[in-house]
Amino acid sequence: MSTSTRFVFFADHRPWLNISLRSVMALFGGYGLASLVAATLAIGLPLPRPDAVMAAIMLAFLVHLLAALWVFGAATLTRAAAGLAIPAALLGLWLWLLPAGGAA
Repeated sequence: MSTSTRFVFFADHRPWLNISLRSVMALFGGYGLASLVAATLAIGLPLPRPDAVMAAIMLAFLVHLLAALWVFGAATLTRAAAGLAIPAALLGLWLWLLPAGGAA
């Protein structure tokens, strides 16, 4: 008998609510993560400003796609939310620590 306890979100047993919450997380969580990636890379990339912004925005589209795939591919809603929240927190911290001037 297993003694480990696993946290199960209440929506994991309600398919319509599970899909609805995953859709909301994919849409808004993916957008939030993508915008953090774009802002962080636009400031942090060692390129001229127009090139850094353009590269950051193109990568942000890829991040939004990967975030949506992650949300629907995760086993539970908790894991899906953590997969969006942890990178978002790390990117927010990195963005906060970057100097305001950015690259040349």
